Amino acid sequence: MNMRLPGHSAPTVGFEVPLEMLSACHGRVLHQCATLRRLVPHLVKHGADENAGIAAAAVLRYFDTAAKDHHADEETDLFPALIESMAGSDAVCIRDLVRALTIDHRALESHWARLRVVLLQLAAGTTMLLPSEEVEAFVALYEQHIAREESELLPMATRLLGDEALDRVGKAMRERRGITAVA
Repeated sequence: MNMRLPGHSAPTVGFEVPLEMLSACHGRVLHQCATLRRLVPHLVKHGADENAGIAAAAVLRYFDTAAKDHHADEETDLFPALIESMAGSDAVCIRDLVRALTIDHRALESHWARLRVVLLQLAAGTTMLLPSEEVEAFVALYEQHIAREESELLPMATRLLGDEALDRVGKAMRERRGITAVA
């Protein structure tokens, strides 16, 4: 199923395969991070021109909606499903992983709040610079976070979660986005 999310490229997978959907979202996060990185030198060279405003608006739209939903998908649905599925030595590993990833989410949200203020002004056409050190800190944390989710969280979820749990996660993901029917 290909679904068009407002302001975003259509994912190559749908909510009926929630782990793949979460992984596909990681690619879109990294794409937006690359745009954010390119915006730093662009502003130095060109100021808050039309392209800067368009890029700032796109990054804002993504991180204010899809990235926020992605964190909720994990914290509200996937993490609890994993914890519920725990058996043996997985218990300590899953709890530590979930705790660390949740802490990452709060740190990412904090970085985003600071970047968002500047991006809102750029999207409105105000000439200003984007703090490169803040952009780099945000992007580096997202890169590390995604690498850990791809190498640890999603393989563990694939191994531990059955079809029923994955169906519940996918249904919650759809509902969070206001999508009530499976196409």
